[in-house]
Amino acid sequence: MSDKSWGYQPPHDRPKPDWDVDPQTDAVRAGLARSGFGETSEALYLTSGFTYSSAEEARDSFTDEVDHFLYSRFHNPTVAMFEKRLAAIEGAEFCVATSSGMSAMFASLACLVSAGDHVVASASMFSSCHVVITEFLPKWGVTYELVKGNDPQAWAKALSKPTKVVFIETPSNPLLDIVDIAMVSKLAHAVGATVIVDNIMASAILQKPLQLGADVVMYSATKHIDGQGRVLAGAILGSFSYIHEQLLPFVRQTGPSISAFNAWLLVKSLETMDMRVNRMSDNALAIAQYLQNRPEIKSVRYPGLPSHPDHALAMRQMKKGGSTIGIELAGTSKDAFKLMNALRIIDISNNLGDSKSLITHPASTTHRRLSPEVQAEMGITPSVVRVSVGLEHVDDLIKDLDQAFKS
Repeated sequence: MSDKSWGYQPPHDRPKPDWDVDPQTDAVRAGLARSGFGETSEALYLTSGFTYSSAEEARDSFTDEVDHFLYSRFHNPTVAMFEKRLAAIEGAEFCVATSSGMSAMFASLACLVSAGDHVVASASMFSSCHVVITEFLPKWGVTYELVKGNDPQAWAKALSKPTKVVFIETPSNPLLDIVDIAMVSKLAHAVGATVIVDNIMASAILQKPLQLGADVVMYSATKHIDGQGRVLAGAILGSFSYIHEQLLPFVRQTGPSISAFNAWLLVKSLETMDMRVNRMSDNALAIAQYLQNRPEIKSVRYPGLPSHPDHALAMRQMKKGGSTIGIELAGTSKDAFKLMNALRIIDISNNLGDSKSLITHPASTTHRRLSPEVQAEMGITPSVVRVSVGLEHVDDLIKDLDQAFKS
């Protein structure tokens, strides 16, 4: 073996396919950057910084005259592989990975607004997103308005005031409200607003907001993208102009960067995301069908059920109903707790989109930060529970729920 065998050698690149490959193929191969060693698995670059051959190269790298990694807070080879792969799956021009879903949500909005701007958002959303829009942004002098439902006149009225950003979460967390992405995007673009979609509950497998007219998509990659309870991460996807002119100047200076190790885990997780999300969605539909016939249940909220008030819209926007079910029990919070405590397979946890089935009580956990009035406006009563359906055999999950109800 040569004494220089440890050194980097440019890999031999085979010709790329001269056809448009399926997103599932992109999930396995997009963004792959092999080193000279020709490794089959993606390389993990655990490094904070990078060296230069000269002071001149360092200077030119910082002025973008030379394409060179600068610092892992800005960029990293492993992170770049994850970003390119997710962008290929999503059908986006560019992607920026972040340290968490909430850092992605905040950065996607904050990079666009300043004092005097106005934001319009869907009324039903995750509690932390609600806090950012209704409490934090107003401290910067940014006003907001929340719109409930899909009435075009209500959205048009909200957008009659000059608006900088429209933020919509669809399906919403925890009761799976659906927003018409195409309708809202058309109205928003007519007044020059940028449309950001929180696509966490659907995932890039089931819903493509950019194809429906949205400008930006954001994720908590902790959910379906990793989907195995291992890492916190986020992602923001959009056009070249949005990413390079708005987002990157903000995140490079504020630093919500993802670690190379977390990005490496996500790269590997993307390979199986399609299979996981489809299986979880099939399980969720079967469980939702089972639940709607239980006498202990007041209502089941699942986009894949015809009983969902926006079922037709959801099925136009999504391939399947997703992996999460909102349940309102015919009882009180005590009944909800009894049900949760009686489960033997489904874990009590506030996470979702995981390979393990999870249940939580939103009013006392994920959405407890919101006032009772806001919870009630979102339909989150004390008897509501949220079930994130995983990869266990669906018969075992139904048996677990059945015995919990009987107990």
